[in-house]
Amino acid sequence: MPEDVEFSELPRDVRGALRGLSKDNAHDVGRHLIMVARLLDADPELAYEHAQEAVRRAGRIDVVREAAGIAAYRTGRYAEALRELRTVRRLNGSSEHLPLMADCERGLGRSARALDLAASEEASTLDADGRAELAMVASGARLDLDEVEAAGATLDMLDLSGVSAEVQARVKQARADIYLASGRSDLAAELLATVDRRLLAATNSHDDEDDEDVVVYDLADEVVDGESIDENADTDADTDADADGEAQDEADEDSAEADETSDGKHA
Repeated sequence: MPEDVEFSELPRDVRGALRGLSKDNAHDVGRHLIMVARLLDADPELAYEHAQEAVRRAGRIDVVREAAGIAAYRTGRYAEALRELRTVRRLNGSSEHLPLMADCERGLGRSARALDLAASEEASTLDADGRAELAMVASGARLDLDEVEAAGATLDMLDLSGVSAEVQARVKQARADIYLASGRSDLAAELLATVDRRLLAATNSHDDEDDEDVVVYDLADEVVDGESIDENADTDADTDADADGEAQDEADEDSAEADETSDGKHA
């Protein structure tokens, strides 16, 4: 752990979420969370390791499980990310990570399930940026299923009122992907020329070093544990991420709670 990592770097709300822990454990968990944030772009695997250590120390804290879910997502552990983000939703009642959850379904080769999440009542609770993020995931899921026209219609129905400039730039890029999928590369190039690359770089530097190839939430060509994703795969990882598998999540939480009772051992 670098010596310059200070608990005070954490946002006030995160420090507050750790208040129920012992002082020493809160300090250590907070420093691990800071390292997750620092390393997520530069070294996602190491960020993941820090997130796992935070979970071992404070697995019942929503911000800790949130960090674990995001780190798992960024390292291609989609089933694990989906499980963690469901746990966050149960702990704090928020659906803010619904776009990531839907994209995890895509990453697991289950685009139809991603569309189910996008059409759920829960989606209506998202803020403007969240709705736009989810629409991009749904559009990508349609492309996964070779439903190019439906992918375009998904973005056509999107209301950009209140959507941040960064997310609007990514929506344009998602639309360019649809143009490319339909063979209209000229329209794609014309639209991409209007995109401010600085806005994309601010939020998507982890996706690809070549801005021309950045695809937001496009995980269809990723791999899980070194093997290509099969749209019809029926793997153990898929089973772990099923909605019917949330009992395992609860067992994980109980185990984490037991670990917290001995938090001083890690101090």
